[in-house]
Amino acid sequence: MSFDHKAFLASLTELPGVYRMLDANDVVLYVGKAKNLKKRVTSYFRENLPSLRIAHMVSQIDHIETTATRTEAEALLLENNLIKSLAPRYNILFRDDKSYPYIVVTRGDYPRLGFYRGNPDRKADYFGPYPSSWAVRDSIHLLQKMFRLRTCEDTVFANRSRPCLLYQIKRCSGPCVDLVSPEEYAADVQLAAMFLLGKQQEVTRRLNQAMEEAAARLAFEQAAIYRDQIQSLHQVQEKQFVSSSKGEDVDIVVAQREAGQLCVNLAMVRGGRHLGDRPLFPSNAGESTPVDAIAAFIRQHYSMHPAPARLLISPALPADEKGELEGALAELAGRPVPIQEGRSELHKAWVEMAFQNVRLAILARNQASAQQEQRLAALQEALQLPEAIERIECFDISHTMGEAAVASCVVYQGNGMKRSDYRRFNMRDITPGDDYAAMRQAVSRRYDKVASGEGTAPDLILIDGGKGQVASAYAALADLRLTHIPMLGVAKGEERKPGLETLIFPEGREPLQLPPEHPALHLIQEVRDEAHRFAITGHRARRSKARKTSTLESLPGIGPARRKALVARFGGLPGVLAASAEQLAEVPGVSRELADKIYSALH
Repeated sequence: MSFDHKAFLASLTELPGVYRMLDANDVVLYVGKAKNLKKRVTSYFRENLPSLRIAHMVSQIDHIETTATRTEAEALLLENNLIKSLAPRYNILFRDDKSYPYIVVTRGDYPRLGFYRGNPDRKADYFGPYPSSWAVRDSIHLLQKMFRLRTCEDTVFANRSRPCLLYQIKRCSGPCVDLVSPEEYAADVQLAAMFLLGKQQEVTRRLNQAMEEAAARLAFEQAAIYRDQIQSLHQVQEKQFVSSSKGEDVDIVVAQREAGQLCVNLAMVRGGRHLGDRPLFPSNAGESTPVDAIAAFIRQHYSMHPAPARLLISPALPADEKGELEGALAELAGRPVPIQEGRSELHKAWVEMAFQNVRLAILARNQASAQQEQRLAALQEALQLPEAIERIECFDISHTMGEAAVASCVVYQGNGMKRSDYRRFNMRDITPGDDYAAMRQAVSRRYDKVASGEGTAPDLILIDGGKGQVASAYAALADLRLTHIPMLGVAKGEERKPGLETLIFPEGREPLQLPPEHPALHLIQEVRDEAHRFAITGHRARRSKARKTSTLESLPGIGPARRKALVARFGGLPGVLAASAEQLAEVPGVSRELADKIYSALH
């Protein structure tokens, strides 16, 4: 029975909201937002639809669900949440990247300058977001050079007895040992904030005034500091080859389809400084146009991240969609956020730079894809496998003298590492240091569900180890009746030098040693190294947690609150171990008598 859209539309509200199109199996096909639900949904049932993709989607509709909202901004937020959680097959999907980096300036007598990822809160001042971690670190380096703000963590700052190397190389003013007053430091923080907000001319004016005042009172060393700050500021402005003297906050969003790829490029300008680009390749794009991609990106990105003063886009959006998005962004930001095409020479230059980076990103992606396909084909040929390799899983074991053993399983698929499928296994009920038993347990736990018909089986299993580890892993596969899955051990070569690895087969086949320049060996090394990295980071975290908590938990008279206070005061167990009884007694809730007991128990 086909969907009776006329009956549905007759009762549909004209309020703003979100609509969900579902098929006969209740699978969500598409999620959209609308300023006027009735008007928008009606547009899908006219005779001439804009594309075959949309026509195919409409032909599968069994029913439509709607949620009315009070405002367009609420509809935008709800639409984005549903797209992220449901991942409908006909929505263009951009990766849910909540980790755009920011510069954070904490509060207090001596605020800290730092790198921050996550959702900003009200406990500090945040500047950004920035397109990349490189842009943040470069800006922090400039701020250290110009304003000498501290970057050390509070636990380090509170326990310094002399200034660190950053003070010696003039990247910090030494507030940890009172080499700068809170008032002078606060003035530097204010200048840094003004610089981040694009008020470079005002910063230069204030520094010039301070330099002249210092010179007038014969404080020539202080005047020289101001002079160096002014020179650094001028150097930054000269290096910025595409900048705006207006101190603008602008995002440039362009999209292009080329060589089978659809790419959206986001470039950010903050305070007039061009901070760089971030190319994005959406999934579920199908035959969508660049205009479709830009509209989808604006809806998804700015429902999670603050919008700048204006957006420059290319190609342009249809007038009705542009107006609807501007209305939603204005509600979210509490101010107008115009969406425009580049008109001035500077804005046109920014747009053209963004398009150039789109083309470069598409070229690089296609070249990388071709290289990965070549390496997979070379690996299939080298191992003499009858079928193409698409998914590789690699195991490694990490521990310290048997302590806190952790096994990793990393996945290579789709021409790259698939981090969402990575797994770690904390080893249990084995003899500490028994790598063979650990490997057998990890492989057994990973493929237990595969043996029962659930989960995804790889095309090749890699084991980071020699004959013993491979034999243990193969025994686990035999127990599960999965020995049809190809397996390969990667034994380290002489002196563990890359390129000298020996490939071990479980079936008694002669070991294989590929030439160091062989593309298949490069792929094996890449996956093996990632498995090692993932295992060792998991092991270190588990070992650190065990050592930090077990020792402190065993101390007399120390409950969760006091344990937390000790860790916060000294930065962890090493700091507690290094503290004297007098220092321990300074922690809130720790008396001198208890401090003596703690000190005696630890030494």
